[in-house]
Parts: sequence; structure tokens; C-alpha cells
Amino acid sequence: MGKYQKTNDFNEIVFGRRTVKVYDPEVKISHEEMTEILQEATRAPSSINLQPWRFLIIESDEGKEKLSPLVTYNQKQIKTAAAVIAVFMDMKHIENMERILNKEVELGYKPADIRDLQLNTVKPGYTSMSESELRQFNTLDTGLVSMQLMLVARAHGYDTNAIGGYDRSRINDVFGLDKERYPTVMLITIGKGAREGHQSYRLPVDEVATWV
Repeated sequence: MGKYQKTNDFNEIVFGRRTVKVYDPEVKISHEEMTEILQEATRAPSSINLQPWRFLIIESDEGKEKLSPLVTYNQKQIKTAAAVIAVFMDMKHIENMERILNKEVELGYKPADIRDLQLNTVKPGYTSMSESELRQFNTLDTGLVSMQLMLVARAHGYDTNAIGGYDRSRINDVFGLDKERYPTVMLITIGKGAREGHQSYRLPVDEVATWV
């Protein structure tokens, strides 16, 4: 159990979520609870359950100092958040397909013949994809896990904010990650807001949805 009471209140999780610009710097998140948050977040769906997401948890002062020059407009968030979760995609995640499928068979989640069918039909399709096609699939999947992570964090009593404005060309080099294999997706700050974020207006459903 973390410092804050977890909630299953749907309205609190979805409608209570706010974009937070300044966090309480005294609030930290233990590795145990952060692991729990990530385990729950990674229940998000992904194409063929290949889970292409990878996370870098930046929580130390040294790590934040390395990140800070890459982020132009969100310095207070970076400095005061309990952590910054950098989300990346793994362009070679197909290498995990057989291990994932074997584990699903072992656990009784699917029969062996379905595993064999997927390995014989889906895997060749993935390995023959162009880089742009693969990146499109991975962008979708990492977006799903990122949103789920923010909702899970809210359920744990924490606030978050997604950041897309940072030096994407340098972050891999700064943290020693292969930029060809692990393209950057976004940053997510997490912690306890020092003050509640502002509410924001949403367009009506009849302006963004069409029935046919």
C-alpha cells in the first residue's frame, strides 16, 4: 500500500484527472509502488500482445539534471515531480513473441495450436514490415499504455502530466539508449500536485463523433 489511498471510483479517476504543472517535491514514490503502477499500466492492450513499450524511470537528482536541458517549458514539473517516466518503443519487440506465446500456453491462456498458427503467420508479417509501418503500430500501442499509466497513477492517488515538448533527438544519447531500437514517445511526470490543476473544456460528443 502506498502513501495515498487507492481508489476504484471511476469518476475520481477519469473526471478527477488534471494536468499538473507543479508537484510537492517532498512526495516520493517507492520502487515497490512504482512497480505496481507499471504492472497495472501494462495491462493495456497491444497489437498481438507484443507489448512494445519500454520505460525509463528518472527519479534521482542526477537523472533530472541530465533531463532538464532537454525540456524547454516544463522545468518546474521536472524538478518537483516524484519521477519522470520516459516512454520508449522497442522496434525489435518481435524478438519477444515466441517467449510471450510460450508463456501463454504454459499458463493455459491459449492452446498450443493457436500459438503455432500465430508464429507461422503473424511473425513473418511483422518481420517484413517497413520501419514506418512498424512505428505506426508501436505508436498506437505505446499511446495506449501511456494513457493507462496516467489513469492508474490517479487511482493510486497521484497526479500526472504528459510532455511531448522535449529534445527528442538527444534524449537517447543522454541516457545511453540505442535511438534506432528505442525511439522516444513521450515523458510523463508523476507525483502529488502542489495545487490542483485547472479543469479543461472538452468539445461536445456530437462535434467529434459521427454515426453511420
